Amino acid sequence: MSDEAGPSTIRSEAPERPLPSTPFYSIEYPGYVKPESVPLAVSNLGGPSRLETAFKRTAAKNEALLELNLRPGNPFAHPIPGDIVGTNNILLKVARRKRRQADGECIGEFTAEAVGIVPKTARFRSMADYQFQPDMNDPLAQLRLAMDRLDVDAIRQYSIPEEKEDYVVPASTHPPELDPALAEQSEQSSGPRSNLRLFPPPLFSRQNVPQNYNFKANPASIVTSHINEETGEERKRLINKGRWKGHGPMTIAFSDPNVPEGPPPTVENARPQANNELLNRILVFMNERPVWTRAALYNQFSPAESREIHNSKVLMPLAGYMFSDGPWRDAMIQFKYDPRKELDARIYQRIYFRNANHPVARPSVVARRQEGRSAATYINRSIEQEESFEADRRKSHIFDGITLTKETAAFQLCDIHDPMLKEMIEDDENLREVCDERDGWYSAQALERIKTVLRHKFFSLLQGYVATQEECEALLEQDAAGKSQTTRIKRLKFGKHNMAKGALRPEDAAAARLQATLDRNARNLQASRRELHGGRSLQTADNSR
Repeated sequence: MSDEAGPSTIRSEAPERPLPSTPFYSIEYPGYVKPESVPLAVSNLGGPSRLETAFKRTAAKNEALLELNLRPGNPFAHPIPGDIVGTNNILLKVARRKRRQADGECIGEFTAEAVGIVPKTARFRSMADYQFQPDMNDPLAQLRLAMDRLDVDAIRQYSIPEEKEDYVVPASTHPPELDPALAEQSEQSSGPRSNLRLFPPPLFSRQNVPQNYNFKANPASIVTSHINEETGEERKRLINKGRWKGHGPMTIAFSDPNVPEGPPPTVENARPQANNELLNRILVFMNERPVWTRAALYNQFSPAESREIHNSKVLMPLAGYMFSDGPWRDAMIQFKYDPRKELDARIYQRIYFRNANHPVARPSVVARRQEGRSAATYINRSIEQEESFEADRRKSHIFDGITLTKETAAFQLCDIHDPMLKEMIEDDENLREVCDERDGWYSAQALERIKTVLRHKFFSLLQGYVATQEECEALLEQDAAGKSQTTRIKRLKFGKHNMAKGALRPEDAAAARLQATLDRNARNLQASRRELHGGRSLQTADNSR
């Protein structure tokens, strides 16, 4: 700044004043407060003690909350929540002095003085909750008031009133506690109003801060008209034309008397979307063999064709139906074919049991794709290896007792080519006259023998060796003596969907577990006795020497 500057550029420093350290607390009360109404405002905030607790320095987070109750004494009124926030404000004391001049004009002089700091402020900037006022003359409302007053006599005298069934009353009648302006609006509205004696919950909305909804209608939704055939009333609905519609095979229960004769109308309407070439090939396979598992049917196609069948969602529902329980559960069955009425359908029964050692975690999709698409994989594989790999994939649903193709056991009896098991499956001596929901056409003993041998052979392959026929025959003899029930049913729970898996009923399973525990304790006792007897024999021999 040069010395030639005019008088308008002259600056004067503001005088320094000491800042008092006296703390004050501020409340931004959402309402009009007059000097005579300050006690009422403090009472609505919970009283001086509640304010002191909220403003103290060591207050916990749940204690630093204030609630403004604009209708004190009403337990059904929802308060307005408030927060204690830190501020750096200064409390000023402003005084105005009036001085009258000689000509009668009044001149005011203002003086400001800092009297303290405001480190904390109570603010009520959250949205108020919805309010609902029930009829305070209702006995239940009176009981609520009596509980607040701790009126034991009123609580003991309460009894459930007789139901009047006056759920709807004329709109002209309104509760006496209703605001007159609202009552006038309700009288203008025609029609009855609800009188269900509903009492509000402790909280209607959990949203404290208003959110930007930014609603945008779905551009694929169109307005359609729907006419009620009984009343003739027309209603308009929004239908999403772009919604993906999935289809699945028709499923029935084993107890249903009839089987589907064709696909449902919704699937039939989607027939133009299906690949006719693949559909015709599937129908040819269904004619040759009326019952297929998905794995067995997929193995009849190339990997690309199997993927297309799986992703189509229309081809399989057009080809057959499924059972939700029973011996043919989760298998695709040709339309109009009822395996419950055909004795020859026993070879299509499905046997499934879990492998407890099978890992649940599967490799990620990215890892499998990278492994399959890597150039090194295709370079290192010769044509013979590719053909061998494809041949093994097409036989993954077949069990021959020698080769292990997968780590889970889910086979149809017709896909079991093991000689010993095949002989047991084709044996027609132990068959039923009526199909059973659990065992199908086989007797319980015959099917259990098949499962025992299949289970032993399968888990032997998992352990790295081929089970011999002598082992299986010894196992069957042991089962006949009733000594090997527990290893099969320990992990199975009885239920409608597990009946085809060999699960026993709860009482039979409990008896089997008890018998297994007794047998185990007996073996342990015998082993301990043998050890004790062996130790005594050695001690006697040493003494004789």
